[in-house]
Amino acid sequence: MQALKGLTGGQHSVATTNSLKSIFISAYITLLGVGLIHSLIGVAALGLNSAWTGALLSLLPMVLFFCLLFVRPQARTSAELAGYRAATLAGVLVTLTLGWGKAAGPWPLTYSLIVGAIGMRLYIGWYSRLDRRRPGPLQVGALLPELTLFDLKGQPVSTLSLRGRPALLVFYRGNWCPLCVAQIKEVAAQYRELADLGAQICFISPQSQEQTAKLAARFDVPLLFWCDRNNQAARFLQIDAPHGIPKGLEVAGYDSETVMPTVVLTDAQGRMILVDQTDNYRVRPQPDTFIDALRTNQASKGA
Repeated sequence: MQALKGLTGGQHSVATTNSLKSIFISAYITLLGVGLIHSLIGVAALGLNSAWTGALLSLLPMVLFFCLLFVRPQARTSAELAGYRAATLAGVLVTLTLGWGKAAGPWPLTYSLIVGAIGMRLYIGWYSRLDRRRPGPLQVGALLPELTLFDLKGQPVSTLSLRGRPALLVFYRGNWCPLCVAQIKEVAAQYRELADLGAQICFISPQSQEQTAKLAARFDVPLLFWCDRNNQAARFLQIDAPHGIPKGLEVAGYDSETVMPTVVLTDAQGRMILVDQTDNYRVRPQPDTFIDALRTNQASKGA
């Protein structure tokens, strides 16, 4: 049975870090947009042969990254975003070469170094990383603990109901996360292959029943969408992320607490045969990983 656990000192530390990250990502994206507009105005006023060109080149890579993430959602990116880093640093060099001068003032260098270079470094090396240091019950070879969740009608459901067939459980942050939605679409696209191996597919999120229903309506294959009220199951499994959503999304009806993206694959007896607890929210497992694990498990039992 799941149980509520009090926050330890380590968990308080995680919550504090997540709060800072929540503020950072909202401020970072806002400053990228403001800086881009300011730089375009600067280039229009002073021409391409000014430090504003460098500022523009420093900000544009990550602006494009976030735009593409929402316009063409993908389930994963590279961990280090090497191409975007190189382009941003090239912009910084252009700013330093052209200089900010009297006409341009300090803004080009401020945008290039602080928003462009430092902001990108914080996003890649700090914000994107997930704290997985807390031990939890998600261990390959162990039985998946009984968890009580809620279906789209608000009725309680137990993970014990999944036993008898293999099950793929995907814990996702919410509709607001483009990588999570892309991951769900990706898994749904391979529903037939997973179903042929006997797998049930269940997506679990702490977001509201209404928000979950909107997402579920996009798919015409029999997927399970369950709600983790008050994030209780995620807390029990030690995959909760207090203050894990970007600051300001609360006005859209999302709770500030969410879950770290996690995938669990169980066999027909409810024993975990694969657990993916990525330490980078932008790096998710390929669906073929689950298919291969199911085939390997079935082959080992057939032998």
